[in-house]
Amino acid sequence: MRTAESAVETIQREMTVFARRARASAGRMHPELSLVSYTLLGHLEESGGCRATDLAAHYALDKSTVSRQVAALERAGLIERRPDPEDQRVQVLQLTEAGQEILAQVTRRRRAAFRERLAEWPEDDLVRFAAYMERYNAGAEGIGAD
Repeated sequence: MRTAESAVETIQREMTVFARRARASAGRMHPELSLVSYTLLGHLEESGGCRATDLAAHYALDKSTVSRQVAALERAGLIERRPDPEDQRVQVLQLTEAGQEILAQVTRRRRAAFRERLAEWPEDDLVRFAAYMERYNAGAEGIGAD
């Protein structure tokens, strides 16, 4: 019988395996797109664009780290800087058409991979697992765990 302490250790170990697998699979989904790049593109899509400093704050990353990632995404033609409509002095990062296409492509592939991996799971298990993941991630808000 598993104790709460051993369950937490198992969860930590399995989430580490999951994170490693996610990083490794990112390169297979699109060779030019790292997991970090995919994550940043996804955030820009969800937010409708934002400043680089907002990305750094959201992911609790150093501004120079985000700056390097942003520069690489700009060079690849996946994002661009545009003046903020509310404050012309501020530049907002937004997806280009190419960025939208690649993000959609990778998202479709990732969803297909998840569906394939979870195909044998009963619906009740999927619903419960989804609820547990939402609950876990909701508890991480505000502590830089994204």
